[in-house]
Amino acid sequence: MSVEKFQAHLRTLAPDVPCDDQILTVERSPLALPLQIGEFKVGNRWTIHPMEGWDGEPDGNPGELTRRRWRNFGDSGAKLIWGGEAVAVRFDGRANPNQVVMAEETIAGIAALRQELIDAHQRRFSNTDDLLVGLQLTHSGRFARPGKTAQGEARVAYRHPILDLRFGVASDAQVFTDAEVDDLIGDFVSAAVRAQRIGFQFVDIKHCHGYLLHEFLGAHTREGRFGGSFENRTRLLHEIVSGIRRDAPGLEIAVRVSIFDMIPFRADPDGGGDGELGPGIPAEFPAGEAYRYGFGVAPVDPTKPQLDEGHRLIELLRKLGVRLVNVSGGSPYYNPHIQRPALYPPSDGYQPPEDPLVGVVRQMRVVRELKERAPDIVMVGSALSYLQEFLPHIAQAIVRDGWMDSVGIGRMVLTYWDLPADSLEKGELTKRRICRTFSDCTTAPRNGLLSGCYPLDKYYSALPDGEKLRAIKRGQR
Repeated sequence: MSVEKFQAHLRTLAPDVPCDDQILTVERSPLALPLQIGEFKVGNRWTIHPMEGWDGEPDGNPGELTRRRWRNFGDSGAKLIWGGEAVAVRFDGRANPNQVVMAEETIAGIAALRQELIDAHQRRFSNTDDLLVGLQLTHSGRFARPGKTAQGEARVAYRHPILDLRFGVASDAQVFTDAEVDDLIGDFVSAAVRAQRIGFQFVDIKHCHGYLLHEFLGAHTREGRFGGSFENRTRLLHEIVSGIRRDAPGLEIAVRVSIFDMIPFRADPDGGGDGELGPGIPAEFPAGEAYRYGFGVAPVDPTKPQLDEGHRLIELLRKLGVRLVNVSGGSPYYNPHIQRPALYPPSDGYQPPEDPLVGVVRQMRVVRELKERAPDIVMVGSALSYLQEFLPHIAQAIVRDGWMDSVGIGRMVLTYWDLPADSLEKGELTKRRICRTFSDCTTAPRNGLLSGCYPLDKYYSALPDGEKLRAIKRGQR
């Protein structure tokens, strides 16, 4: 598709979204402009999102594939590395048995991982003075699967009438008590202290995609100090930030947040044909009953986002001195079409119920609205990989027009890690390396395999997991 045809299609769906005619190189591109974050000047407006590769060691250390991915981040040309990895703050919070863990016994391995990224960036770009590298800290909560068994070990903020059935929550004993939350706060603070000790310039307190801290934001039905009111539902965030300020002074704090959500979706059982997944439809919920099980979702119509509390959260972050926010939405586990728009669904997903471009635009507009209300907060946007070869055309235009401060890319980096460098240096992309949203990077870990781009990265397609994934997909068809 030509740029002109893409622009014409975009105008039919979102005439307010700007899109440039060509990719601009460093001399003219808004993406080449520096970005001031506190006392630090970041070298450009490209951001690499954090990943989970399922490729760490059982003891919580990075593995060789983890190190390869981080070297690629260093080669990318992006000057803001947002966490690099989703790192668990304790072993029972791992989303998979090979997730990296920030613990005293893994600190040397994570320090070496960070250094590999910096060394790779230095070799290619000869300057790391404007490179900002952080670490994302997380507990997977409802989606925790720290052991090798097929059964997860979910811990939750509250009971959810839909997600409990899907993800094996059957007892109130799986709900964190207030005392356990107090212990968890200490785990996040200790992990941040370790991150600062080995040179990370910031930590991201992960509040997105249905993981534990995001779930606490929506804990309307929870009793006690961490549920019910907005003040209680954000108390966990407040106390983690306060603890980090106390024990790791000078460390920048960032938050990646799903600022809006929707009710979980499922594949329409009557909508597919020839064994294919059906289109996504909202889960059944009693008509006329308020939906009180999420953050940033309209209770009277939970298929729609609602940003009133999102604006309150941004204001709270300002009061806490957090000036760096990465905006996302939804969850890949229960409504991936709003979190990660794609043409091809993961194995446990559904066909897109809308043009995926609508999902991209939804997230862009949300960031623009937040930015208009909070111009002093540095905001990074998400969900842009679906734009494929037109990603730079829109990215440079929305940064120029002030929709967001920096453009984040995630799954695109798995196959085309140096897209930022190519766009700024050459003004053109290598089309055969562009992510086409096949979703194998999600389908693989859903089946206990490594996460990577099997269709386009020959390194992954040649691995034993590559053949296993191909066999799984043949069986599904």
